[in-house]
Amino acid sequence: MDGGQMDDGERLPVMPLGQSGYRFGFDECVVYVDPYLSDSVERLEGEDHRRLTPAPAAPGAVTDARVCCITHIHQDHADPDTLTPLAKASAHCRFVCPNEVAKALWAWGIDRDRVVIADREPLRLSDALAVTPVPAAHEDLDVDEEGRYRYLGYVFKWKGRRFYHAGDTSPHEHLLAVLRGLGPIDVAFLPVNERSFFRKRRGIIGNMSVREAFAMAAEIGVRTLVPMHWDMFAPNSVFREEIELVYGRLNPPFALCIHPTAV
Repeated sequence: MDGGQMDDGERLPVMPLGQSGYRFGFDECVVYVDPYLSDSVERLEGEDHRRLTPAPAAPGAVTDARVCCITHIHQDHADPDTLTPLAKASAHCRFVCPNEVAKALWAWGIDRDRVVIADREPLRLSDALAVTPVPAAHEDLDVDEEGRYRYLGYVFKWKGRRFYHAGDTSPHEHLLAVLRGLGPIDVAFLPVNERSFFRKRRGIIGNMSVREAFAMAAEIGVRTLVPMHWDMFAPNSVFREEIELVYGRLNPPFALCIHPTAV
């Protein structure tokens, strides 16, 4: 179960950062996705949003970022207290993000020429690495006033393998069709913190449930699933035992890998 990996192909070094944040070591092109390395959400929302997962590094200590992909504007994904010092410490880092996030980055003092607005077209990040932005349904496929997606996921293609970081999303027919059109997904990082009436009443916008994530992964032919967005804040968490129990009972056709160091 844990540590489930594919048998073929070169493995990708991964560092979980908490919530939906990851550091991916695509050789010389180190990519961060949705790094949240501060406690700004607690300051905004109160003590029950204290970090349950410690930040592995201070934002100003991140000196190796070549690319930082951001999925949407919410504070636990696009955090000014993380991204501003990270941009200073990693002076050559480019930021790939939705249009709405780009405007925020500029307002936070990040140079315009370091920001790449992502929407639908593939982007070349290095000689060996390309990324395709895909829509995310959080909870719907929303577009901004310019017709660009507000919520994104990213499919990275590296050395013949595809890695899908879903951002915050629920299953959606259009999203499934887009993913099928890109080809087999080797590893999918999917949120599992679910939607609920009580969370929505508190202003917490949900994602897919554990069962939905498993069903989506099976439908698009994922080989390894990494659950994310489940262990950072108590009001928006899922028990690890729940993930493992459902996996064991359903016995889906993919490996489950929790907190991987390589995939």
